[in-house]
Amino acid sequence: MAYSTVIFDFGGVITSSPFEAFNRMEAERGLPRDFVRKVNSTDPDTNAWAKFERAEIDAEMFDALFRQEAEALGYSLDGASVIACLAGDVRPAMVDALDQLKRKGLTLGCITNNVRAGHGAGMATDGDKARAVGSIMARFDHVIESSKAGVRKPDPRIYKMMCAALAVEPSACIYLDDLGINCKPAAQLGMVAIKVTSGEQALDELGALLALTFGPVGG
Repeated sequence: MAYSTVIFDFGGVITSSPFEAFNRMEAERGLPRDFVRKVNSTDPDTNAWAKFERAEIDAEMFDALFRQEAEALGYSLDGASVIACLAGDVRPAMVDALDQLKRKGLTLGCITNNVRAGHGAGMATDGDKARAVGSIMARFDHVIESSKAGVRKPDPRIYKMMCAALAVEPSACIYLDDLGINCKPAAQLGMVAIKVTSGEQALDELGALLALTFGPVGG
């Protein structure tokens, strides 16, 4: 199969996963491991996190609603502390891989579930990080942000929006995401989906599909 297009998630793929930062915060505050994930997976289409990613509420309202949801599960945690964990660290080898894919003539897309917080699409915490993320985003032929599109993964519409924007059939696409729930609809549409557990694993699997060798990457 000749693939023409590679579509990336951003957080957890191009950057380190925010779940790592969530786990550090949970440990520091004496919360159960993966508590933030538990809150965000409870009523996943209608909770504060889903509404925030679809830009239906602002950061102040998210802070209050998330706190209520956390308390309903038996612990105290404000939404602002969750927002502060969102901007991951860039994986340089993943950025190098984007450049290599571009040189090979592949089309690149990015579908990111994000919120209106911080600076830019990657929700950076300062201007320097925002500029670095901006330079990465410029490598993509098209970017869809949930907070601008009003639709979020795993809604199949967001993958169809990307295919329409790039004028490509799903069967010609490879999709990478660190969440299995987001890989499933991509695969159902006909894309080859790679669930990212580490940068190295992601590039190994992507390279095998494209007959390419990428440089080493940590984490």
